[in-house]
Amino acid sequence: MTPRHEDAAGESTLCARPTGALTTVVPPAGDAVEAPSPYGGEMSVEFIRTPTARERRSDTLLAAVLFVGAILSSVLSSISQIYGDQQAEMWTALVYAVVVTVPLAFRRRWPGAVAIIVSAAYFAAVTIRIPEIYVGNIAMFIGIYTVGAWMNNRRAAVLVRVGIIVGMFGWLLISMYRDAISEADKADVVAGAMSPYVAFMLIQILLNMLYFGGAYYFGERSWLAASEKSVLEQRTTELEREREVTAAQAVALDRVRIARELHDVVAHHVSVMGVQAGAARLVIDHDTTQAKHILTGIESSARDAIGELRQLLETLRTPGGDTTESASTLGLDDVPALVEASTEAGLPTTYTVIGEPVDVPSVVAVNLYRITQESLTNARRHAGIGATADVRVRYDDHGVEVEIVNTGRTVGHLRPGLGQLGMRERAAASGGTIEVTPRPLGGLRVRARVPLSKTRPVGAARTPSSTSPTDAPATPSSTPPADAARTPVRNPE
Repeated sequence: MTPRHEDAAGESTLCARPTGALTTVVPPAGDAVEAPSPYGGEMSVEFIRTPTARERRSDTLLAAVLFVGAILSSVLSSISQIYGDQQAEMWTALVYAVVVTVPLAFRRRWPGAVAIIVSAAYFAAVTIRIPEIYVGNIAMFIGIYTVGAWMNNRRAAVLVRVGIIVGMFGWLLISMYRDAISEADKADVVAGAMSPYVAFMLIQILLNMLYFGGAYYFGERSWLAASEKSVLEQRTTELEREREVTAAQAVALDRVRIARELHDVVAHHVSVMGVQAGAARLVIDHDTTQAKHILTGIESSARDAIGELRQLLETLRTPGGDTTESASTLGLDDVPALVEASTEAGLPTTYTVIGEPVDVPSVVAVNLYRITQESLTNARRHAGIGATADVRVRYDDHGVEVEIVNTGRTVGHLRPGLGQLGMRERAAASGGTIEVTPRPLGGLRVRARVPLSKTRPVGAARTPSSTSPTDAPATPSSTPPADAARTPVRNPE
């Protein structure tokens, strides 16, 4: 706003006043709290800015500095007779200095009230011609700026600033109109295309537009910068939290994988060794050669189990869970050895390869191997005496499939345990599907299928050990017991 000035002749004109440059410390961002979205659905984030203790101390110091400046400005303005003979008494300048500066100590806590008080005090001071204008200008600029930068109710912030600006411009236009009428009889008012008086009025309007526009703009920019900083801090916190959750999930998944491998190793090898030890105990008195052969199988199974367990322990001990060797070197090429071990353990098992073998990813191969291993282990446990098993590996243009069928006891209701859970997890991890269904004539069928994006034939196609003319399952390379050789294997499609 532009104060009125009385010249030596007592004539009233409007004089310019410097707005000055306002330098403040940009306060840190406030808090972001969740609030219900007005549109329903997801939660929206409402930004709330609250001053810290350090910022409150800074406001108190600012108010004290401006108070001292207002006293000095009042004394110097009174001596210079800024309003001429019509200026108010000196004591009014002291009261005005208190009213216009002390509220600034609370500007971040109650920005709207402080801006209104300071603006009203400035308006009253200019109206009654209190000899102080410069610190009042700075105080009002700070008040309007603070409303835009710190008032959490954004609609009220706009209304307060617009109200102050409109009121001040209205008062300025009325003062200019009154002064123009009083100066109309002077020749220099209308001389030339644009008189000095009109040019002076335009300068005052431009200065006030820059003054109020700057206070509004910088306050709004400070609020936006603080809100963006708060959002970035919140996103950083969320990213750190998500990273911790991801790391914990990775550890949990690794533990699940190791537990699954451990279950497969222990369940398979220990069950094989248990069956073979029982058979060796039965034949050791009358067939020493056969007992030695069975004990050799037990030794081999124990060695394999120890090797795989050592590999799992290396995975646990190595930082990051990586070892110099792959997690497992097993694959579909090892299924014949698995079938042979199953037959030697007392479950006559046949093996057949259907279709032209193709290259299978190592992860898929080891998962299919483990599914086959777990299925044969369950069959040895639950199928009963006289049961048989059939393992078929099928290759086609779309993927690879492993089917394990066993005869034996009729399964009325499947009770999902760790073994079935592990098989389902392995099939899902390979991007495939698995079916575990009881057979009407007894036994269980496990069929796991994994689609392959590209099937590439292996250099030399493998042929099954033997295939019957009626597409019966092929017999394993090892010679099964006599009773197993006489037991036909049925695998209805």
